[in-house]
Amino acid sequence: MDIVYIETSIVSYASAWPSRYIETAARQQQARDWWLHERPKFDLVTSQLTIREASSGDADAAAERLQLLDGLPLVDIDTDTEALATRLLSAHTMPQKAAADALHVAAAALGGVKYLLTLNCKHIANAHELPRIYELLAREGLGQMLICTPPEFLGGDFDDETTNS
Repeated sequence: MDIVYIETSIVSYASAWPSRYIETAARQQQARDWWLHERPKFDLVTSQLTIREASSGDADAAAERLQLLDGLPLVDIDTDTEALATRLLSAHTMPQKAAADALHVAAAALGGVKYLLTLNCKHIANAHELPRIYELLAREGLGQMLICTPPEFLGGDFDDETTNS
């Protein structure tokens, strides 16, 4: 099975109280749908950074986020990971204030995952930044990972088996 790195925004949206704001409510539903329907198709991993971020804030909400992450293997965050995150920031692929986001990308890339799943479209799954992130990862020999959001998994290999096109 392909490996998916779960970034903090996924469990945050999947476990949050329903929002009255339509865009936020849509992201919540996307995260919940992915967790319910797509999750079983993959091996999931995360990192200690995700655990730390998910642990913050309201204790009850944190407990729900951590429950979703419970039992997931952790990819290493070591000096190589920190160095790659620093290169992502210094190459201006991501803003300096997104150091934790760069660390997620580095951890996932060095962890050998196929997908980094996120709903953080400001600094990670951002159309302006993705080409630069992919270019730097390719130069590092880590060009196999895809950064994506839950809706991008819709319509997979067996979406409509009755269609021949």
